[in-house]
Amino acid sequence: MGGILREAVEDLSRRLDETGWDWEIVLAENGSRDQTLHLGEHLAAENPRVSIFHCDQPNYGAALSAGILRARGEFVICEEIDLCDSDFHRRAIEHLVHGDADMVVGSKTMKGSHDQRPLFRRLATRVINGMLRVALDFRGTDTHGLKAFRRDALVPVVHQCVVGKDLFASEFVIRAGRSGLTVVEIPVRIAEKRPPAINLTRRVPRVLGDLARLTWQIRFRE
Repeated sequence: MGGILREAVEDLSRRLDETGWDWEIVLAENGSRDQTLHLGEHLAAENPRVSIFHCDQPNYGAALSAGILRARGEFVICEEIDLCDSDFHRRAIEHLVHGDADMVVGSKTMKGSHDQRPLFRRLATRVINGMLRVALDFRGTDTHGLKAFRRDALVPVVHQCVVGKDLFASEFVIRAGRSGLTVVEIPVRIAEKRPPAINLTRRVPRVLGDLARLTWQIRFRE
């Protein structure tokens, strides 16, 4: 990821400057084997609005939840540095400021979206969404990827989550809805800046195990 980090952070910084918002970028490095952490530290030293922290293991959910808790703003936007839809920020914040949403999810599958990822990844998204509907009565169209929310409303939901790694984002969105918060979906335009770092087929057993654990927790223990 180090190869795209500087370009992505500098481009994002420019776009955020154009909004006139008071903003910060919190980078969560987890399990990289290149110079990502070192480069991120350089970026943070160059720009006081950028910070980075390190997770000891490659755990997407742990890194995402830790980043949310470290964020200091009223609104938090969760990004993946290898994806892009800069217009999502503006549209999502409009919903949050107007008070018609507590969380805004950028859906890759709803009408109006444009998902330019490889076919296999697009199919994987639809499969996991279908499994979430069957197992947990999920009523939306997407859970994984871009999302924005009011920090004070969603931090308690972060603390409720029981699974990490790949399904944390799904549990986060589902629990937000089950908590009575208003979750709004908007279509996004997604393009990958690099191939996925982890082979998707290797993640399947872990995802299935986490889904079973989450289903047991929500359906039978709460």
